Amino acid sequence: MKRFLVSSFLLVAAGALGAQQPTPAAPEQLDGIVGVVGDQPITRYDLREKVLARIQSGTPKPATPADSVMLDSIVLSDMIDEELLIQKAKDLKIEISDADLSPQVDRQVADVRSKYGSETEFRNALAEAGLGTPEEYRRYLMDEYRRQMTLDKTVRQLTTDGKIVPVNVTEAEVEAEYNRNKAFLPPKPPSVTFKQIVIAPQASAAEKAVARAKAESLLVQLKSGSDFEKLAKRESMDLKTKETGGDLGWQRRNDNLPEFDRWLFGTPYVPALQPGELSPVVETPFGYHIIRVDRVQPGEVKAHQILISPVVDSADVARTKVLADSVAKLLKAGTPFDSLAKKYHDYADKEETSILTPFSRDSLPAPYQAAFAEKKGGDITVFQIPWKANVPKFVVAQLLTVSAGGEQTLGELRAAVRSELAQRGGVHRYVEQLRKATYVSMRLNGAKDSSKAAP
Repeated sequence: MKRFLVSSFLLVAAGALGAQQPTPAAPEQLDGIVGVVGDQPITRYDLREKVLARIQSGTPKPATPADSVMLDSIVLSDMIDEELLIQKAKDLKIEISDADLSPQVDRQVADVRSKYGSETEFRNALAEAGLGTPEEYRRYLMDEYRRQMTLDKTVRQLTTDGKIVPVNVTEAEVEAEYNRNKAFLPPKPPSVTFKQIVIAPQASAAEKAVARAKAESLLVQLKSGSDFEKLAKRESMDLKTKETGGDLGWQRRNDNLPEFDRWLFGTPYVPALQPGELSPVVETPFGYHIIRVDRVQPGEVKAHQILISPVVDSADVARTKVLADSVAKLLKAGTPFDSLAKKYHDYADKEETSILTPFSRDSLPAPYQAAFAEKKGGDITVFQIPWKANVPKFVVAQLLTVSAGGEQTLGELRAAVRSELAQRGGVHRYVEQLRKATYVSMRLNGAKDSSKAAP
C-alpha cells in the first residue's frame, strides 16, 4: 500500500541497481527549476529521480505525453509537501544524528553488497546505476534516510502536539484506496504460524564438576594477582568476549540472566560488586562465570567476565533427542503447551516460543523450511537447529496455521488502509495550511505558476 511521504527511491537504489533509466524523447535541461518552496528550489533532475522511483516501485509508466505531465505534476506536488514539512522540522529543531542512521545504512549497504559475487561487480553495478562509488552510495543513503526519518519524526511530533489530527475515513474511501492499489500489492507468500519449545543439550554432572573446578582454579589465580584480560583471552569460552579479554561493555538490569544480574546490580540479600571486585564462581545455564565490575553509573555497570562451559558430548545430544521426542508425545497427548515450555524451553538463550506472527516460508531458516514442508495446521514435528560447534539444539514445533499465500484481501488490510488514510488526510490538511503561509511555486512548463504561490 502506498504510504504518504515515503521515499520510494530508496527501494530503487537498494534493489534495482543497474536498472535502465528511460531515455527522454527530447533533451531536458535537468538543472532547470520546476518548483520553489520558500527559498528552496526543486530541479528537474530531482523530479526525474522521484518519477523514476515511482515507476520502478509500481506506478504505471506513462503511455502518452499527457500522462507524463500528469505524473510529473503529482510527484512534484508530493515533493513540495515533503519540503514544507522538512522546513517545518527546522522550526521544531528536529535533527537526526549520524548515530541514528548508521545502523540502517550499514545494513542496507551490506544487503546490496551481498547480491554480488565480488567487490568489483558491486562497484560496477553502483556505477551503472549512477550511484557512484560505495562511499558515495553510502553518503547518498545517509541523506535519504536522514530526510525520511526527519519527515517521520516531524509528523509524529506534530501529531503528538495536536497539530496533525487524523481525519474520519468512510468505508467507501477505504474500498476505493484498496482497489486503486491492489494491482500493485505483492501477493502474500506461503506462510506459517507456530509455537516452539527449544531444548538445549545439558552437560552431564561429571562434566559440570570439571568445569566448576576449572573456574574455581582461575578465580584463585585472579585473586593471586593474574591479569584478568590475559586470562580471559586464554581461557574464557565466551566467543563474543574472548578476544576483548572478557569485556562485556555497559550492562543494564535484565540484559543478562538473574543469576548474573544479582552480582552487577545487587539484591536485598546480595550487595552489588564494587569497581575492581571479583564475584565468586557464578553458575548459569551457560556454565560458570567469574565477573569483575569495572565502573558503575546510575542504571548501568561496566564489567568483564570469564566463562567456563562444561563439555556437551554426543551422549548428551542423544539424551536431549529422546527428551524432545517425549515432549512432542506429551504435547500430542494434550499436555498444555505452556506447562511444557515452562519446564523445558531454552529461555536462558532468549529463544522465542509462541511465534504468532505469520512467517513467510522462504524467510525461515533452512531447518525450519525443511521441517515444515508438507505439514499442515496442528501438526507437531521435532528437528535440530545449529547451536555451537557440533552441538545442536532440538525444536519441538507445533504449526498453528498454514497459508498457501495469494492475493492480499481488503478484509486483511482494512484496518491498515483506514489508519493510513486517516493519517494521510490529517497530514494533507496540515500541509495545506503550510502552503498558505509559505511561498510555493510550481514551474513544470518553465514559467511561474502564480496560482500556487503564497505571498
